Amino acid sequence: MTSTAQHSQVVQKQFGEQASAYLSSAVHAQGTEFALLQAELAGRGDARVLDLGCGAGHVSFHVASLVKEVVAYDLSQPMLDVVAAAASERGFGNVTTVNGAAERLPFADGEFDFVFSRYSAHHWSDLGLALREVRRVLKPGGVAAFVDVLSPGSPLFDTYLQSVEVLRDTSHVRDYDAGEWMRQVSEAGLHVRNSSRQRLRLEYRSWVERMRTPEVMRAAILELQKSMGNEVREYFEIEADGSFSTDVLVLFAER
Repeated sequence: MTSTAQHSQVVQKQFGEQASAYLSSAVHAQGTEFALLQAELAGRGDARVLDLGCGAGHVSFHVASLVKEVVAYDLSQPMLDVVAAAASERGFGNVTTVNGAAERLPFADGEFDFVFSRYSAHHWSDLGLALREVRRVLKPGGVAAFVDVLSPGSPLFDTYLQSVEVLRDTSHVRDYDAGEWMRQVSEAGLHVRNSSRQRLRLEYRSWVERMRTPEVMRAAILELQKSMGNEVREYFEIEADGSFSTDVLVLFAER
């Protein structure tokens, strides 16, 4: 079995077991970036949108009423089952679900006007390959938007961030810094239009419970937080209960 296939199994196991928790997660259901995505679709009622790594479908549900069709795409079938059920309950008949990996999109060239991806890229086994697939399925002039946790770039802060991420969720691959994002997007043949940063507050208990993080891993996260220097605790605004803040990148690119 290839390393990519093995990672896919980890992702499916991690998210299949708690798909419904992501539908009700405040972190995933709320965010100022939704208004940015909606603004991008103004006057585009004829558009087809790919929600790449859709999770519980929050992007799909925020944009479905504005466009012709949304394809919610994810590696986890249980997640897609949650999306399909919620779409039916909310009356979104234009939301369909497709199962698969970001690195191998089962769509034709130039099939979508927009590709949106929110809090998914850090799980992809090969960011560059996935971005090239995004470019392939976008129409000429099409727009891609990526929202993901952002590494601060500093080696010390980066080491801390990646460590707590993988302790909490073994399907985590990498939070990329701004430079890595810009390089990978450009190398994929997409043109960065604009990018911005946000700050995301993560409440510790719900953060670990959402992934059913084992107790030994939870204890390791708290111990690591306590052991880090003041500069790390101050940057991430770490509190005694383990809650902390992290950076988020919002990046728009065009084909």
